Amino acid sequence: MSDNPVLVWFRRDLRLSDNPSLHSAIKRSIETGTEVIPVFIYSPEEEGAWTPGEASNWWLHHSLLSLATRIEEKGSKLIIRRGGAKQILFDLVKETGATSIFWNRLYESEIISRDTGIKDALTKAGIEAKSFNGALLKEPWTFKNQSGKPFQVFTPFWRALQKVLEIPETLPEPLDILHYNRTCSSLKVEELSLLPKIKWDRKFYETWKPGEVNAQIELDKFLSSFVDDYGSARDIPSVRGTSRMSPSLHFGEISPGQIFSSVNRLKINASSGVEHYLREIGWREFAHHLLVHFPHTPLEPLRPNFKNFPWANDPKSLLAWQQGKTGYPIIDAGMRELWATGWMHNRVRMIVSSFLVKDLLISWVDGAKWFWDTLVDASLASNTLGWQWSGGCGADAAPFFRIFNPITQGEKFDSNGEYVRKWIPELSNLPNKFIHKPWEAPDNILKSAGVTLGESYPLPIVDHSLARTRALRAFDKVKAAN
Repeated sequence: MSDNPVLVWFRRDLRLSDNPSLHSAIKRSIETGTEVIPVFIYSPEEEGAWTPGEASNWWLHHSLLSLATRIEEKGSKLIIRRGGAKQILFDLVKETGATSIFWNRLYESEIISRDTGIKDALTKAGIEAKSFNGALLKEPWTFKNQSGKPFQVFTPFWRALQKVLEIPETLPEPLDILHYNRTCSSLKVEELSLLPKIKWDRKFYETWKPGEVNAQIELDKFLSSFVDDYGSARDIPSVRGTSRMSPSLHFGEISPGQIFSSVNRLKINASSGVEHYLREIGWREFAHHLLVHFPHTPLEPLRPNFKNFPWANDPKSLLAWQQGKTGYPIIDAGMRELWATGWMHNRVRMIVSSFLVKDLLISWVDGAKWFWDTLVDASLASNTLGWQWSGGCGADAAPFFRIFNPITQGEKFDSNGEYVRKWIPELSNLPNKFIHKPWEAPDNILKSAGVTLGESYPLPIVDHSLARTRALRAFDKVKAAN
């Protein structure tokens, strides 16, 4: 048996199957008898301005528990530590005699800089340091547009990606992991204190089952039962029309390659909603492409003329939006779903984002920060792309004059009010005609429904038609300055 084990540094790749860093370590283990030491290091301080939010940490807690259990089933143990990654890796090298460290790459600028420094330091110390692509179909630096520049529009990006895309066979999970059986100290997952300090996560347990095994179960369920209707059902928040795989993708419980492979394995008709669904995986790739090539965009607009946009400083309206108390039912239902479950339907995300940025003229950065702390699928790449799209200041952004009407959006995508009634029970007895505009209901209808506007449910905090005019004036100034 070799005296020089391989460390496998897990990060946001919390799975055993289709994991290239783990697969390479297992391959070496089989060939040489080298022990494999799985390691997870919790070092949120090294993620710059975007340390993980509480909802994201809730998912991480349960995903780590699942990963640790699966590793134990393979005959090994997940070593968990907290602190600076570089120092801990060198400590583990000293403790175990490891001469190789493998990991899968991440794409936030602070983490890229940190990992580059770690790799250089390990290499200078004579330690083999190898990183792999375990998160994307195609890494951002491997292709650009015809002018040799990064893509900023999705459709040509998606066409180019499809031309160069070769989905490899997914890597199998190991049958076992040759255990490092000497003493190596480790924290318990609970000692990382990842769960929310205030107990607002009760419905998380009703909504989600983190972990690699559950991710594959949910994907198979979606592909076998729901994907055919994805093209239309994905816009209806009251039905299961989306895959809800975003948290599992973010934490690497499943890879995009496994999704493509599952589509092929289940022999799904390519003419069905599957093309729409795979295109959404393409949007995730596009988000990472933008984040790598434009690393300033989580806090600054991609379009420089938006730097001086006259955003409102309106803490009271921001709080009403965060709490789901704007007086617009589709907005409030979405924000309450987010708080209750750590997730929000994608169509509703667009509606509530438009409302914050354009009806209230509150900066997209404030919205991004709230989503960051309350989403279980809080990906810096996707969060940034989505909010800059809504703000009209990013790549492939919504036109400045595209301002969602929260009333008509609700009537179009929640025509029977099922979504609103689920998340705003105080409006549940209103007839469909008024469910998205309760302030237009006659007094007798409101009384029979048990609704007292301004008390049991708020009046609108802003008049949409006036807010739209105000927003168009502000965006016109930005356009004129371009």
